[in-house]
Amino acid sequence: MADFDVFNGDADGICALVQLRQLEPRSSVLVTGVKRDIVLLSQVQAEDGDRVTVLDVSMAKNRSDLDRVLNSGATVFYVDHHDAGEVPASSSLISLINESPNVSTSLLVNQYLRGARLAWGAVGTFGDNLKHTAQGMLKGSNIKPDQVEMLNKLGIYMNYNGYGSDLSDLHFAPAELYKLVYEYENPVDFIVDSNQHFEKLESGYHQDFTSVQALAPLRVNKSNAVYMLPDTPWARRASGVFSNDLTNRYPDRAHAVLTEKSNGGYLVSVRAPLSNKHGASKLCGQFPTGGGREAAAGINDLAADQLSIFIDKFEQTYRSC
Repeated sequence: MADFDVFNGDADGICALVQLRQLEPRSSVLVTGVKRDIVLLSQVQAEDGDRVTVLDVSMAKNRSDLDRVLNSGATVFYVDHHDAGEVPASSSLISLINESPNVSTSLLVNQYLRGARLAWGAVGTFGDNLKHTAQGMLKGSNIKPDQVEMLNKLGIYMNYNGYGSDLSDLHFAPAELYKLVYEYENPVDFIVDSNQHFEKLESGYHQDFTSVQALAPLRVNKSNAVYMLPDTPWARRASGVFSNDLTNRYPDRAHAVLTEKSNGGYLVSVRAPLSNKHGASKLCGQFPTGGGREAAAGINDLAADQLSIFIDKFEQTYRSC
């Protein structure tokens, strides 16, 4: 019997798995990648009796491989907050799916484990830019306000680390970062005891963020804004957290952050307004390689000849937020 842990390479996916494996350790095969690498079940060659855990990747995007894995005789535990499509009816599948824009996979795992690793659940939720949700999770806990801010920063930095066109863009490969943080029941202890790793994330974040903040919008009005980032590693790393920062600074405005790619296309991050979390998934889903959640979605490879069409659809979607 083999175990496979399949998880998104961002803060939410990593922290969801940390919670589970600290409570139920397994010697599993880790299947992950950069944040945008979501068709991960294709890498799992399961056999009868194997156990597969899938965290923070869209079931709809992995549906054919999910069917294949289930037909192999493996059991699957699937937790996610992205578009699920039609969930298969199988006695070998246990799924915890909630597509609410205010829910993270780490929150769902925290609820499943009845708060056994609350702090890690909060880190993953902070990382998904669900600050109010994370603060609500911690309400009534014995975690001090200064520690809450530490958890917030760690979540942001872990999320930032997942962005890139491939693993060479990242400061830590997601599987490596998972192994580093897994050793700590309390994320605050990771920050203090593994300070060199935390500082590597923090310094990289601030350096890249300083560069991206210097960019002016390509188009902007009171309802929406479009930014264009260059084809550089720092821009690819900063694109997601920059999108989140814009959303937090302008909560009534929608944002599209496009990053130029070497093939002439664009990597796209879309954030719906905080005050009206809708439309991002439907918008991005109209384009090949697009998908996500109602509040936050993206397109992995927008063709150059689709750029003006995307911008028009984006502005129409968020014309009067």
